Amino acid sequence: MAAPGARSCNLSGLLPAQTSLEYALLDAVTQEEKDGLVYQYLQKVDGWEQDLSVPEFPEGLEWLNTEEPISVYKDLCGKVVVLDFFTYCCINCIHLLPDLHALEHTYSDKDGLLIVGVHSAKFPNEKVLDNLRSAVLRYNITHPVVNDVDASLWQELEVSCWPTLIILGPRGNMLFSLIGEGHKENLFLYTSIALKYYKDRGQIRANKIGIKLYKDSLPPSPLLFPGKIAVDHVSNRLVIADTGHHRILVVWKNGQTQHSIGGPNPGRKDGIFSESSFNSPQGVAIMNNIIYVADTENHLIRKIDLEAEMVSTVAGIGIQGTDKEGGAKGDEQPISSPWDVVFGRSGSEVQRDNILWIAMAGTHQIWALLLDCGRLPKKNELKKGTCLRFAGSGNEENRNNAYPHKAGFAQPSGLSLAAEDPWSCLFVADSESSTVRAVSLKDGAVRPLVGGERDPTNLFAFGDVDGVGIDARLQHPLGVTWDKKRNLLYVADSYNHKIKVVDPKTKNCTTLAGTGNASNIIGSSFTDSTFNEPGGLCIGENGQLLYVADTNNHQIKVLDLETKTVSVFPVFRSENAVVDGPSLAEKPKTLPKLPKSAPGIRLSPVAASPGQTLQFKLRLDLPSGTKLTEGASSCWFLSAEGNEWLLQGQIPSGEIESISNQPTISLQIPGDCLSLEAVLSISVFLYYCSADSSACMMKGVLFSQPLQITDTQQDCIPPVELKYIF
Repeated sequence: MAAPGARSCNLSGLLPAQTSLEYALLDAVTQEEKDGLVYQYLQKVDGWEQDLSVPEFPEGLEWLNTEEPISVYKDLCGKVVVLDFFTYCCINCIHLLPDLHALEHTYSDKDGLLIVGVHSAKFPNEKVLDNLRSAVLRYNITHPVVNDVDASLWQELEVSCWPTLIILGPRGNMLFSLIGEGHKENLFLYTSIALKYYKDRGQIRANKIGIKLYKDSLPPSPLLFPGKIAVDHVSNRLVIADTGHHRILVVWKNGQTQHSIGGPNPGRKDGIFSESSFNSPQGVAIMNNIIYVADTENHLIRKIDLEAEMVSTVAGIGIQGTDKEGGAKGDEQPISSPWDVVFGRSGSEVQRDNILWIAMAGTHQIWALLLDCGRLPKKNELKKGTCLRFAGSGNEENRNNAYPHKAGFAQPSGLSLAAEDPWSCLFVADSESSTVRAVSLKDGAVRPLVGGERDPTNLFAFGDVDGVGIDARLQHPLGVTWDKKRNLLYVADSYNHKIKVVDPKTKNCTTLAGTGNASNIIGSSFTDSTFNEPGGLCIGENGQLLYVADTNNHQIKVLDLETKTVSVFPVFRSENAVVDGPSLAEKPKTLPKLPKSAPGIRLSPVAASPGQTLQFKLRLDLPSGTKLTEGASSCWFLSAEGNEWLLQGQIPSGEIESISNQPTISLQIPGDCLSLEAVLSISVFLYYCSADSSACMMKGVLFSQPLQITDTQQDCIPPVELKYIF
């Protein structure tokens, strides 16, 4: 039903009354006083001659986590409703989610409360339903979410910033608004008293809303939204922040998992590996068997000792901090949403890395954690363990400045170090300004590299344009990595679904890989392959390989910078490491998808009669100096599209355990043939590594065997050789 007698439906109508309430609450001492003030306020607002009624959700909008679209004046009638206007990239919106989760655990729809996320996108990429669906899963959002692509409700209600909460009464009448983060106390106060007020008047309905969670339809996966990745150049290992599984994986470069630390559920616990837990970890850095982790949603920096197999906390207190200066001992210093970490030195005379640089997304700054005594530019000697701001005022902006504390960042999310001259800087992926910036290690000066524009307050200068300096356009980049061999910087241009490369000398930015489409294609070249919101990347093998955390594809992709080919890095279970979700070797024996670059070989037709057995001998050769990957199931599969009868009673798949002793595949022609012609497809998948296991890849080949079925008994048919050199 429509809202009868509604008056102007924007937030300005609430402002005078709610402002008076908020001033009164500042003077209230006891909880009883506060409850009474809110109750009186509701009596006043509820007694207005005309409600401030929210408009109905427009027809045709896409919904998530619901069985069907929701109506304000049908489904939500009789409920106290919290509308959360958010955009999924926004760190402030992310900070608000724990408050909403806590509210949902306190009151359910049976109690009369429902939260509805109204996604009003900042970036074009965020308007795409599949991308929003991934974000809903990534942040464990379990309430209904509507994709308001054109921000129609935002505009009608004159919402002005992300996040904004609007609390509605049971008639769709606006009661309160809360702008920004950090209002948990008032959020609980307003909703609890609103529920009591309307229950006292018999206006709350206990009906359930049809919830259908997207996450319940997903199959298990070895990785879930991997955020960042690091290479241990000494031990031939990768460290993966398996963000969606709330864990850290240490993986040999042949794909075998050495350690799985934390997960599958979020938590905050130090101790031995089997008991430790994380909450959506992002940045990782490894050195000398020590891993430092940006434990983002715990607001902590964690330390993993691989020799002692222990996890400890070295910075943060476990709750979101608001301090923008720092200076306390690490484990006493509150911090806010650290997103990436990288090792560095406090001066050219220092012989080893003694600083952990931190991209502090929550306060829009770059911080430093002293791993040993040292000094920062323009700072006195600092004690080991000190955690403090290095650059950034804390204002969310794209401001470059020779004075580091006057510069401004906007949700810095990726770091990489170029310690050598003439660079001597930290490169920063500054996501909300869609820029890449450089911070001098000598004096802290912050300068632009690519993206953005000259107006420091304009955070909407984004796009997908190759170019020089501010003529280039990025869209919410989350990761950077420095290629010391080539003096180039690689950028995870996340919302453009691309990997870009920047020459810091010329400030030229060009596309290296990706088409701009969010999908998962392994093409024959970099520009034929696709990604889906890649979030992190790192350089390995002396500059030969670029590892990419392809976040929304739940994969690590490997770009060979010399051969210009792309492959998927496999993650396998090992005997001494627990991996949540099935490893590749444990998946059901269904036909995997061949890489787009896989060659197809059509064989000469073979005539056979019902009951006759055909044999196919694999004759595959690997490149010189390579071997099959141990623990990875190289395999073959049979298929016969349109003629599935051909495979009835057959062995449809098998493993390839050795190149020197390759299997023979048998197929008996069925006694009852439904067609006189068919094509048998034999798909072969090989996982192989270089002899030293420093680089691994998966390749495939498809053999197509035409068959002609005849009643005439054929002579003994010689085995068909399936030859291919990879």
